[in-house]
Amino acid sequence: MTSGDGPRADSGSADFVVVANRLPIDMERLPDGSTTWKRSPGGLVTALEPLLRRRRGAWIGWPGVPDADDEPIQQDDMTLCPVKLSADDVAKYYEGFSNATLWPLYHDVIVKPIYHREWWDTYVVVNRRFAEATAKHAAHGATVWIQDYQLQLVPKMLRMLRPDLTIGFFLHIPFPPVELFMQMPWRTEIIEGLLGADLVGFHLPGGAQNFLILARRLVGANTSRATIGVRSRFGEVSFGFRTVKVGAFPISIDSTSLDQQARSRSIRQRAKEIRAELGNPRKILLGVDRLDYTKGIDVRLRALSELLAEGRASREDTVLVQLATPSRERVESYIEMRQDIERQVGHINGEYGEVGHPIVHYLHRPVPREELIAFFVAADVMLVTPLRDGMNLVAKEYVACRSDLGGALVLSEFTGAAAELRQAYLANPHHLEGVKDAIEAALNQAPEEGRRRMRALRRQVLAHDVDRWARAFLDALASTESADGRS
Repeated sequence: MTSGDGPRADSGSADFVVVANRLPIDMERLPDGSTTWKRSPGGLVTALEPLLRRRRGAWIGWPGVPDADDEPIQQDDMTLCPVKLSADDVAKYYEGFSNATLWPLYHDVIVKPIYHREWWDTYVVVNRRFAEATAKHAAHGATVWIQDYQLQLVPKMLRMLRPDLTIGFFLHIPFPPVELFMQMPWRTEIIEGLLGADLVGFHLPGGAQNFLILARRLVGANTSRATIGVRSRFGEVSFGFRTVKVGAFPISIDSTSLDQQARSRSIRQRAKEIRAELGNPRKILLGVDRLDYTKGIDVRLRALSELLAEGRASREDTVLVQLATPSRERVESYIEMRQDIERQVGHINGEYGEVGHPIVHYLHRPVPREELIAFFVAADVMLVTPLRDGMNLVAKEYVACRSDLGGALVLSEFTGAAAELRQAYLANPHHLEGVKDAIEAALNQAPEEGRRRMRALRRQVLAHDVDRWARAFLDALASTESADGRS
């Protein structure tokens, strides 16, 4: 996809606007100084791009490089509206406050969050820039859907600029327990920022419940129907003269498309080649993760090492493929974690591997989508062992790719996906013996037991796809519009 000189969009013309930290396409600067665009990977783009095209909507986000041009680009039936960030903005708002303050705080403080006033000040400035860009491009009475933890102040800022808009916010990561969130020096500002929305969505009822408690405690909001669970899907917050809905909307994947891709002859053939390249082992274990300390890559490596040492996994015919996508490589905690994981890989291969036959095959680079699907088809056991994860779509992707009803899923209890994928081999990643037992059970499951589990998992994943998630959220958002008489 090249950056063309396509027609520029008129401001204030979009009836549906998505606001996210990143655009659905990434700008790349080429050696000759020119720029090119390539489509961003990821479930959010897959979910929302068709909606935007149908509604001729706008997507507001950072194009991925500092100081990029911020002129809107018309791309087919969608307007892309870049938000300009300097290198200093990226360092303080994104790498700093978003990923060294909010990310660890929202993931159970696995790594200690850093609270820098400078980072917070830049977070406020950048959130205001996003709010102003949205106000400029949204038509009168438009629906705006703001995405994720980098933009938690935008709902209130946008509400003040454009009270005519219907505003939704969805958090794609866990929302922390009240005791942890109370550490945040700017806790009240964040809660008030989110309360600018008409609907605030989380993956799980627990996150919504935490938010309701904090709204009551920090800003004195009145909350009703505050128990979000099976019977009552929504809570409500009365804040000033407005009512804000709060609910749980578990995100998913484009499961039908993945299912079809995984059935193709080329993918099946590539899966056979992968098995052959690995020496046709009896069992292939697979991990697919961003290289992040929340993902529990070290947990599964320790578990495998002990299973091999105890003779509960066979060093002759078991291999683990760990695909680790590079992530936040300038952040100190990530540098240390990568070194630790690579030490563990070296230890296992040194202790249990043979020349030409390592136990762990570790790739620290992005893997093309089709190759990844082939790995899903080839793998006998999928290891998803995060210490904390908002949802974890890799678990659902693996299931969607197993139309043969083969394979087994070992899944951390602390993923959002665990609430839906009950037929996986569930494990507490903090309990190493439990993780080892789950892996051993998955490696040795009877074929009929495996088919029964996978059939149930696929029923869930194929029925609850990403389109259903987006429609559920937007229908709930539209109902707030009707209730307020703005429809």
